Amino acid sequence: MSKSIVFISPPYSQVAPGYEWVRHISDKSPSLGLLYLAAQAREDGYDPTIIESEIQCLDAAQTVEVVAALQPAYVGITLFTIGVWNAVEIARGLKRALPETKILVGGPHISSMGMETMSRFPEFDLAVVGEGERTLSRVLSGYRADGELGRIPGIIYRDAEGRLRRTAAGPIEKSLDRLPLPAWDLLPGFPHAYPATIYDFPQGPVATLATSRGCPFHCRFCDTSTFGNRVRSYSPAKVFEMMEHLKVHYGVRHILFVDDLFLANRKRAANICTLLIEHRLGLTWSCLSRVDSVHPDLLRLMKQAGCWEIAFGLESGSDELLRRMGKSAETEKARQALNWTAKAGIRTKGLFMLGYPGESEDTIAQTKSFIRRLPLDVMFLTKFTPYPGSPVYLDLYGTRIREDHWNKMNGMSFVWESESLSMEVLDRHYQELFITFYRRLVILRVLISMSWRYPDHVFRLMRFGREWLVTKLRASWRSPKF
Repeated sequence: MSKSIVFISPPYSQVAPGYEWVRHISDKSPSLGLLYLAAQAREDGYDPTIIESEIQCLDAAQTVEVVAALQPAYVGITLFTIGVWNAVEIARGLKRALPETKILVGGPHISSMGMETMSRFPEFDLAVVGEGERTLSRVLSGYRADGELGRIPGIIYRDAEGRLRRTAAGPIEKSLDRLPLPAWDLLPGFPHAYPATIYDFPQGPVATLATSRGCPFHCRFCDTSTFGNRVRSYSPAKVFEMMEHLKVHYGVRHILFVDDLFLANRKRAANICTLLIEHRLGLTWSCLSRVDSVHPDLLRLMKQAGCWEIAFGLESGSDELLRRMGKSAETEKARQALNWTAKAGIRTKGLFMLGYPGESEDTIAQTKSFIRRLPLDVMFLTKFTPYPGSPVYLDLYGTRIREDHWNKMNGMSFVWESESLSMEVLDRHYQELFITFYRRLVILRVLISMSWRYPDHVFRLMRFGREWLVTKLRASWRSPKF
């Protein structure tokens, strides 16, 4: 039996209809989960290939053609909710072209709605629930041996009669240092073909790293079903090794740490910074943080170690709404954390959400006022999305599947409407919130100061502007003339 396996990130739309021009400046980072799975498969003696359909500009039919030509024995598809329908189309096409190929699925959508998804789509042969590296190794060994899968924990499979079976919970990798390095070498054109969001880094090439898994907090809009509530981290030495590897072998100049809790353990974060300073690695980097995780002493050390920007999950300017979300920090703590960060010379990015249950004209006004009082360099605003697996999804829908929403779950489309605020009203406030921030000429300051300092972004910005203008002109031509 062939030992070839293809890992696919299916095509999906990161932007809402009418906002296609945003693609030129939006994130094109590779799927870290697939990089880990491919590295594990290779370590187990398999021949892996990675296809990033969205980044490689392949639709579902084109993805099928590419994979069918490779004739793999196994195909692994990562499922985010927004990509489910394209994943199904790919699986159906592959079943017609390669009926003997096993179609395996995993990812956040499966971890939260595995049984429902497998029941609806018989094209998927097996689902891996939760962390995938060790489970994938066992699944591939099981297929190559006698096909007996019932003893493998962490999967949903179809028995000989075609009935769905779910095994006990799968293993949790306690020591991340034991994992092989992500298979960056399998990405065509890495790292230049995978730029992050414009102005999220000072100079490229750029790469993403996740140095921990799990989150002990209980924000009600988050789905933690894949990695769980226990935080497990790479050692500082291993983090440094991966950063050095990316710089030496791929010429990477900036690292985006995508951990939910990069600063959860201040001592570990300080040790990483100390290694970067002592070895003079010369990389800049950015991270995400909670407002209650930063302190002036740590921020000064981070700046010295190359920290360029910290993104904070601020969500709202209303303390009442933050409590509804399950956020433990209040707005005053957020203001203090951002002031500390700005004083340390680190750029600040605020992440906000509009339309969470309980949102009102008053809470939106509080958020606008809050944004005006913060030392923010960049603000990013998403539209509330009840992701499957999150507590708020269960609050709103129970266990029902809202598959009509799946292809809209990109954070840029309203999929839930409250009784007090219509989607049209929320969308108007969404536009106004951006204006509230950018009317301070922040965007002009950013574009003028960063374009000459960071030329990597200039051509992407020009393509963005050109397509935005074409889109607006086309819309005006289609408008009725009276």
